[in-house]
Amino acid sequence: MIFKPQKKEDNFSNFESKEFYESIASYVMNEQLDNGVIPSNKDGSFDPWDFIESITALNFLRSGIESKKAFRWLKDNQNSDGSWYSKYSSEGEPVEKNKPTHFSSYISVGILHHYKIFLDKEFLLEMWPSVKSAINFSISNQTKEGTIPWSVDEHNFIEKDYLITGSSSILKGLECALAIVKILDIQVNETNWHDSYISLSNALRNPRELFDLQKDRSNFSMDSYYPILSGCLDDSEIKEAVNKTLKDFYIDTLGIKCVKEEPWITVAETNEFVIALLIAKEKELAKKILIESIQISDKNNIPYMGWQYKENIFWPDEKPTWTAAALILAADALFNFTDASTLFLVNQSDFY
Repeated sequence: MIFKPQKKEDNFSNFESKEFYESIASYVMNEQLDNGVIPSNKDGSFDPWDFIESITALNFLRSGIESKKAFRWLKDNQNSDGSWYSKYSSEGEPVEKNKPTHFSSYISVGILHHYKIFLDKEFLLEMWPSVKSAINFSISNQTKEGTIPWSVDEHNFIEKDYLITGSSSILKGLECALAIVKILDIQVNETNWHDSYISLSNALRNPRELFDLQKDRSNFSMDSYYPILSGCLDDSEIKEAVNKTLKDFYIDTLGIKCVKEEPWITVAETNEFVIALLIAKEKELAKKILIESIQISDKNNIPYMGWQYKENIFWPDEKPTWTAAALILAADALFNFTDASTLFLVNQSDFY
């Protein structure tokens, strides 16, 4: 039997208002620590990708001081090669010392989101060296096939597997970095970045035997829809990816499963797919699934990580900040609350 969360509809009857999501963004801001860090997990730990995702909620709330404090923590704690470690404690000490390539490139997405809301070119220029170094780290080990290793381990050995989800995030990061170059009108080895973008795009559009060489990850929903978010697919490829996601991962009235064979709906994946549906021009379905995701939340509409629909429980009993931010990003893309609402909907390097 499939159980639905029991949540009174009047708790989210104003889900089309900006105020509804500002209260969720306030939850994220209240979780921020004095050092600028926004923890992801109950123990206060975080990874840089989730941290950057959480910062977008501060941007949405127009909490500029708090947002800058968070970005400056990232700038001040960036490794000399442009990377960040994969996990930190709440005090900012590295807990896991491998260096994922997609964690680094995501900084340009977060920074461009900040710029689109605040139009603060001075801060964009301040963060530019960090963005440039991060992008160069991400693409530094790109293969002749266009693929990018997912991580460098703590001994600086390249971990030779290639992930569709991580590569899609890197591609969006490259796109946003190229947009920042145009905004700042500065000189950079843009040809190298363009070449990397084209090469990685081709790999994502023709992924057979290029990705998941050590482990098959096709049972994860992100592998299905993340190439849509990357911005490299044409209309027919987008439609195919949407249909595959709906067929393999969507549970009607609940949302998107994280893993194909598990009875577990996750709010972040559901809302990322909402954005993918908007890219596919499926606005009504996107709105329906957004509403479904809001049901997986507490009485204050703060989303849990997910819903286990066989056990009839919110699981795990956590409300990650980055999950809340993913919901806000999807709602902004759907309802156009801010000037950053089109961040994932149009190619940013073409926009500027």
